[in-house]
Amino acid sequence: MRTFDDDHPGTRIRAQRRLAHLTQRQLAALLPYSYSLLNQVECGARPATEAFLTAVAKALRIDTAVLTGHPHVSTIQQDRREALVRPIRDVLALYDLGYDPDVTARPVGELVIAADQLCATVRATKLREASRVLPGVIAELTSTAWSTPSSEAWRALASAYRSAHDVAVKLGFYDLSTVALDRMDWAAERGSDPCLAAIRQYKRALVHSKSGEYRIGERLIEAGLRILEQAEEGRERLAVTGQLHLGASVIAARAEDQAAVERHIAEARTLAKQTGDASAVHWLSFGPMNVAVHAMSALTQMRQYDDALTAARKIRPPAAFATSRRAHFLIYRARAEMETGNATRALASLSEARHAAPEQTRYHPSTQETIRGLVHMARRTPEALNHLAAWVEK
Repeated sequence: MRTFDDDHPGTRIRAQRRLAHLTQRQLAALLPYSYSLLNQVECGARPATEAFLTAVAKALRIDTAVLTGHPHVSTIQQDRREALVRPIRDVLALYDLGYDPDVTARPVGELVIAADQLCATVRATKLREASRVLPGVIAELTSTAWSTPSSEAWRALASAYRSAHDVAVKLGFYDLSTVALDRMDWAAERGSDPCLAAIRQYKRALVHSKSGEYRIGERLIEAGLRILEQAEEGRERLAVTGQLHLGASVIAARAEDQAAVERHIAEARTLAKQTGDASAVHWLSFGPMNVAVHAMSALTQMRQYDDALTAARKIRPPAAFATSRRAHFLIYRARAEMETGNATRALASLSEARHAAPEQTRYHPSTQETIRGLVHMARRTPEALNHLAAWVEK
């Protein structure tokens, strides 16, 4: 079946035209350009000039960025996200400035709890709340770790930096996420915590693989596994090891290396049998359910949509399953449903993901890909799809 990765301005114009319930001739009538040119641009036979895109955006009453795809979100949405992360960006610069007499820090025990709660907040996909609380916690922990150094304080600071990375990634700020991971490594080394250091390599690997640097991602996973050799044996080490194998499966899926995907999923499944549900271990959500979700999403990324749907039908996430992971499952299930021609189910899955984790769903690249595919498939776009597409672009 045809996929919808052939994304160019013409396909985006067609998608937005259909969302506006306009035929090509109706849209052409609103433009200072011919119907013939519009037809050729939509099918990819002619390039879309800047002036042409501006005219189409004006006629459709949308932001030009929606048609150019740089970025996939409107300027207004980009500004809103930037406002969320700007205080985080500022506080990450404080790491080497030492004790700050202007910061009134809570006792270390309370700050450890606050850092742990931040992980839970991000896991629940409450990104606005996490963005609001993070800068203060990092500032307090930074000042405390310098004034009264302890492994406990440094580890809590490393955990807070990890949350900063997670927020940055979910909002699409990969440059900021890299800075946060560097700070995480800096603090984890002072806290002498090999598990946190390994988690940092795991997250670095996923960031690099997003830009197609699969071999770098693989090497970072391997480095993380070597670091874990320094950790004490036990459930914590097993869970982090398993999560690194799941990360490796994601990278292998993006590289379309099915043998590597199967190998890493098998390793993770074996470890999950030993740990059981280890969701609370570093808030990684590791366990048999997360292994199953990774296996399904890997099939989707390798475009094995029928197999992905077969796997998805066997997955029943429990109520306690992390909201972020539940939304991830629903978003990839929707992609597989769309690609196999079941537009109704795909729309329902995306709507469910939106209800569970609105911020994560809105900014997830696969959400926009699936919506474009659904618009492409529809002879007449249903109102629910119109509302969902408009919400994503807000």
